[in-house]
Amino acid sequence: MLKQMKKMYLYCCWCFFVSFSIGVCFPLSRAAGQTDLVERDRDLAALIQQVKTGVVAIGTYYFNDKPAVRFSGTGFVTGDGTRIVTSKHVIDGIRENDRLFHLRIFHEHLPDRGVKATILAEDAFHDLSLLQMDENKLQPLTLAKNWTVQEGHAIAFTGYPIGFILGLNPTTHTGIVSAIAPMILPSPSARIIDGEIIRHLKTPFDIYQLDAVAYPGNSGSPVYRITTGEVVGVINMVFVKGKKEHVLKDPTGITYAIPVAHVQALEKTMDEGGSN
Repeated sequence: MLKQMKKMYLYCCWCFFVSFSIGVCFPLSRAAGQTDLVERDRDLAALIQQVKTGVVAIGTYYFNDKPAVRFSGTGFVTGDGTRIVTSKHVIDGIRENDRLFHLRIFHEHLPDRGVKATILAEDAFHDLSLLQMDENKLQPLTLAKNWTVQEGHAIAFTGYPIGFILGLNPTTHTGIVSAIAPMILPSPSARIIDGEIIRHLKTPFDIYQLDAVAYPGNSGSPVYRITTGEVVGVINMVFVKGKKEHVLKDPTGITYAIPVAHVQALEKTMDEGGSN
């Protein structure tokens, strides 16, 4: 009987010790976790505000147009603060409608009509364009210096997914780099294989697949590491299910970005006096 009572006493003491330990330690660990989340939120919020100073809208301004300002895509500032990086297909949309003469850059720190811009260089193979603003400077973003991106890295991108509906206020999306794979454009039929597709098949280049939702207006948006703030890519295209109009009502959450190394190569070509 005494042995049973002793065992019961020891068991109760052990249960009390465990309960006390959990009661003391768990709130501390939870509080520490909440502190980490608060700091992470504060850091990301500060980073987004910093990046937004270097993100611009690209479009046209012509007083006879209705509306006078038309949106085409997103870009971001590099170099000395006068250069703009965007996707070539953003500029092609203006060029095809013979609006290139009215090419403008829009930003909250620039005039409402935007400022004039010219094309410095283009890289059709990687769908990139480098623009120059006239007599204006904005805060440039920092480009990553080497291929440091790995699958699983947390990223964000900032741009104008729905044009000027929210005014000159860029929107930020977050996600991860879900895959890094060669860019190969498959053809649905051998009868429509063209020279550009053959070029990609012969010389594929890596492209980033992002687990994040982007929209057509995000083309040209900077993709940056959340941990460093450095730009690692340029939003290029969105995987669409079915028809093109489904991208808004039924987004896939799969987005592709061109690695920033190709931006640096284009800038280097321009600085050396050449052009792609």
